[in-house]
Amino acid sequence: MLGVIAAVPTPVDDTGNPQKELFVSHCSWVLENGCDGLNILGSTGEANSFDTRKRKKIMRWAAKYLDNSRLMVGTGTPSLAQTIKLTKYADKVCYGVALVLPPYYYKPVSDEGLISWYSQLHKALGKRKIAIYFYNFPQMTGLTIPQSVIEHLQKRWPERFTGIKDSSGNLEYCRELAAKLPDFGVFPSSEVSLGEADKSGFAGCISATTNQTAKLCSQLWESRKNPDQKLVSDISDLRNKISETALIPSIKYLVAQRTNQVMWENLIPPFKPLNDTRKAKLDSVVEQLSGS
Repeated sequence: MLGVIAAVPTPVDDTGNPQKELFVSHCSWVLENGCDGLNILGSTGEANSFDTRKRKKIMRWAAKYLDNSRLMVGTGTPSLAQTIKLTKYADKVCYGVALVLPPYYYKPVSDEGLISWYSQLHKALGKRKIAIYFYNFPQMTGLTIPQSVIEHLQKRWPERFTGIKDSSGNLEYCRELAAKLPDFGVFPSSEVSLGEADKSGFAGCISATTNQTAKLCSQLWESRKNPDQKLVSDISDLRNKISETALIPSIKYLVAQRTNQVMWENLIPPFKPLNDTRKAKLDSVVEQLSGS
């Protein structure tokens, strides 16, 4: 999978139960409006706020109603056993890629510990074809996956460990990985990086804000060999406004505005509703997008 991948949010009712029709409708809209793929149940999808039963339900919805070849799903938890179960289930319902966080509870984690953890995940999957993307998000996990760990695992099992979503914001980390591992898919989390995707060897981006900027990002990705710097600037401006604060509530608010479905504004604690000042700022983003 290459190109612009949206990390999609998950709609819930006021008791935290996921809502199928709203979810599938938004996912379909994103795919129809410029995105090449979707990341289901990532951080933006509030995955770690759902129990296993609900995560599996959401996996099934996407697998049944959307194009499986355009899907990846977050299955990483601090528990190796739980991560194995979720990843096996993702393979069972025909996901091609699982996005897997490192075991982030016990710290510090040695390189050998990380290698052992991911190796056991690989071995438990046996002959299942599902690929693993590392999910590097040190702001949330408290650890950066060392490049040496990724290199070791990717070179040993290249058909299993095939990519990474990097949410660190450190593009040098991404550039170095892409240079060292040319057959490995490197996806920064900011769509602004698409402006250097061809030069730096990035496979695309996996981003929350592409839920809103999909059309512009698609244009940038298609023209990546000769990127329009005005387009890069416009995308950067929109991303900064959306992600300025309270990213996930902001993403859900903007989807609510587009769809006129107020249920999209529901959040699972510890997230809190946006105040009127923040909503007003996001309303200006809606106006900016409508004119783009």
